[in-house]
Amino acid sequence: MRTTLAIKEELLDEVKALSGAKTKKDAVEKALEEFIKKRKAKKLLDLEGRIELSFTLAEFLKKRRGDVPHR
Repeated sequence: MRTTLAIKEELLDEVKALSGAKTKKDAVEKALEEFIKKRKAKKLLDLEGRIELSFTLAEFLKKRRGDVPHR
């Protein structure tokens, strides 16, 4: 999708430097992806203590270790 945006050049340059993006398009996409990840993680953290789980942390970790052999 083609879109025209007025973005501060300093911001794009910093995103490119921090992310290793080679183009402005890549920099914007990486910034948007990072924003989405952080917001989703925050939503999960906000649910802490609001959901009743049917297993303990120890049970979860035991099952997780069984699912991932290198841990």
